[in-house]
Amino acid sequence: MNAVPSTPGAQAPVQGIVIVGGGTAGWMTAAMMAKVLQGRYSITLIESDDIGIVGVGEATIPPIKLFNKILEIDEDEFLRETMGSFKLGIEFVNWKQQGDRYIHGFGVFGQELWTVEFHQYWLKMWLAGKAPDLEHFSIARMASRANKFMRPALDMPKSPLSQVTYAFHFDASLYARYLRKYAEARGVKRVEGQIEHVQLRAADGFVEAVQLKDGTRVAGELFVDCSGFRGLLIEQALGTGYDDWTHWLPCDRAVAVPCEGVPELTPYTRSTAHRAGWQWRIPLQHRTGNGHVYCSRYVSDDEATATLLAHLDGAPLAEPRLLRFTTGKRKKNWNRNVVAIGLASGFMEPLESTSIHLIQTAIGKLMTMFPAQGFSQPDIDEFNAQMDFEYTRIRDFIILHYHLNERTDSPFWTACREMSVPEPLKKRMALYKSHGRIFREHTELFTEVSWLQVLHGQGLVPDGYNPLVDIYPEDEIQAFLDGIRGVIGKCVDVMPTHAQFIAKHCAARRV
Repeated sequence: MNAVPSTPGAQAPVQGIVIVGGGTAGWMTAAMMAKVLQGRYSITLIESDDIGIVGVGEATIPPIKLFNKILEIDEDEFLRETMGSFKLGIEFVNWKQQGDRYIHGFGVFGQELWTVEFHQYWLKMWLAGKAPDLEHFSIARMASRANKFMRPALDMPKSPLSQVTYAFHFDASLYARYLRKYAEARGVKRVEGQIEHVQLRAADGFVEAVQLKDGTRVAGELFVDCSGFRGLLIEQALGTGYDDWTHWLPCDRAVAVPCEGVPELTPYTRSTAHRAGWQWRIPLQHRTGNGHVYCSRYVSDDEATATLLAHLDGAPLAEPRLLRFTTGKRKKNWNRNVVAIGLASGFMEPLESTSIHLIQTAIGKLMTMFPAQGFSQPDIDEFNAQMDFEYTRIRDFIILHYHLNERTDSPFWTACREMSVPEPLKKRMALYKSHGRIFREHTELFTEVSWLQVLHGQGLVPDGYNPLVDIYPEDEIQAFLDGIRGVIGKCVDVMPTHAQFIAKHCAARRV
């Protein structure tokens, strides 16, 4: 039943919301709308069992915990139902040079004290050869190295154990199924079928209805396009256009395959650089998810598949699946009365596990700027501007991984190192190179700590550090760093293993 305006300034609500496509994007959207809108709006989701979902986005970043919190999802139940595991960060192998590895860990580093950021004190000592690598000052990274995990100990506010920051790995298909059950229980209507025709309103080109192959007509006022790469509404019907970013992010294909898991369940995602791309490894309770993202100009599909199959934990559990994509985004994520979410809105390769986060971000911004009848162009413009900002800052962060490399073993890596990069990224690298300075721009996703870990991990060494560090005697800085390192080591020692924690709290029922 729709809400009825009863006060001055109130506007007539949209008469129906239609979500085109299921999968992770569709059912995340449906679940959040069902929760927030409290049954006051009609929500219909159209999907077809005959159309497969991409379903390779199985790694997340910490903001997903807010999504689950809003839905009031029980975390242990959620992990059991999705065969999930915990994630403290992403390990990058062979990205700077072959044989190198570092972890981009979640959460804080060290301890804020004195005049400037913690990493500036560490940087002075590290440049002088008097401090160990950055990772020794992160509980997430040290716990990852030890395959340890626990939720934050909130009763110990002064301990690094209270700062444990985490996300999840899960089976994307099971996640969609879990959210479908959640959404349908709260009134979302699912319609099975394939869309054959999109009906546009003659007056303004808004989508009025979609017609299924069986003749069923589904009308609405707000349409959410979660149809994947096809962009059934946003592109095929509205011709919105697409910004192609392959000149900065040249990988254009991926081959994915699950395999048997291993007993030691690592609490992090792994990204291993290969000759013309990289391979993901995502540990779940029942299997390991794998995929090889690559550039078809430098390696064939057969070669890429062979590389993937040669680097699995165990026997493959399915035939490798090939995906083709163009990195970039729609020129507008919201066009007329259609909002594109998920792969319909654009594609950012999953190097930093941002795919599901971009779905979550779009849903959040849509709810913030939820339309009334008639739609407000300033609201639509602001939504698009905010999504552009989100995408471009994530884009630059991913470009950084490719551009800062010292590999000389293949033309692909040479081309990435020699390519021109966006101006904002050039400025960030120059600022860090000068005195190790990093500044977060507005509400961009990746914080100073994230930029620090990748800039350092990829081998960019600053020429100096913030001169205010020299206010403090070197022996005091040394004692400060040694104390933090020692406390983190003791905290990691008392943590259970990742496998032990899952076994105790959220082990899935094996079929």
